[in-house]
Amino acid sequence: MRLLLVEDDAAMQAALQRALERRGIQVSVCGDGARALERWRAAVPDAVVLDLSLPGQDGLQVLARARAEGLDAPVIILTARGTVGDRILGLNTGADDYLPKPFDLDELEARVRALVRRRGGGGAGGVNGEAPSWCGLRVDAASGAVYHLDKPLELAPREAALLRGLLLKPGHAVAKERLFESVFAGDTSVQLEAIEVVAYRLRKKLTPTGVQLVTLRGLGYLLQAPA
Repeated sequence: MRLLLVEDDAAMQAALQRALERRGIQVSVCGDGARALERWRAAVPDAVVLDLSLPGQDGLQVLARARAEGLDAPVIILTARGTVGDRILGLNTGADDYLPKPFDLDELEARVRALVRRRGGGGAGGVNGEAPSWCGLRVDAASGAVYHLDKPLELAPREAALLRGLLLKPGHAVAKERLFESVFAGDTSVQLEAIEVVAYRLRKKLTPTGVQLVTLRGLGYLLQAPA
């Protein structure tokens, strides 16, 4: 999948590009509205993640011009503007989806892949396009919610993000740094150790399922099947 990421915050741009490329998505980045249109025209992406607050031209101007030119790649607006009015304006301008900051990286990935699938493009969350499932745990690809035996788990957004990351490689160690990028995507104010608090809370909520969240010192975390 080819993704155009238009984001002027250098730290978030780099973090998102690194994390998404590790998930098999080819990411082209741009931090300027005018250049974004040039990139979009030159190499048509499968999807666009577009920030609203951009230098040169803001995101809505970029989107309006792109749609006027017939550039029809699906667009997810990614912005700190969280009001209903901004959301409606973005959708009316031609956006396909809207995700306010701060956001969950797994949710962003799931929404991008869902939009691309609906357009008939490539990219899937798991084998043959299926969302991860293991030992009764299942991720809904569209919403990102996690189910156990078809009942939704009551998880906080960051707990769900951690579990989704672990379900990509159940029974195998997943590095703490990689999980941190998924759980705290774009949040540069949080230290790596914060992932331990999320893991502690998730471990308790997994107890009724029988699945164990195991800490491997120096390696990361893994999910262990019920005994």
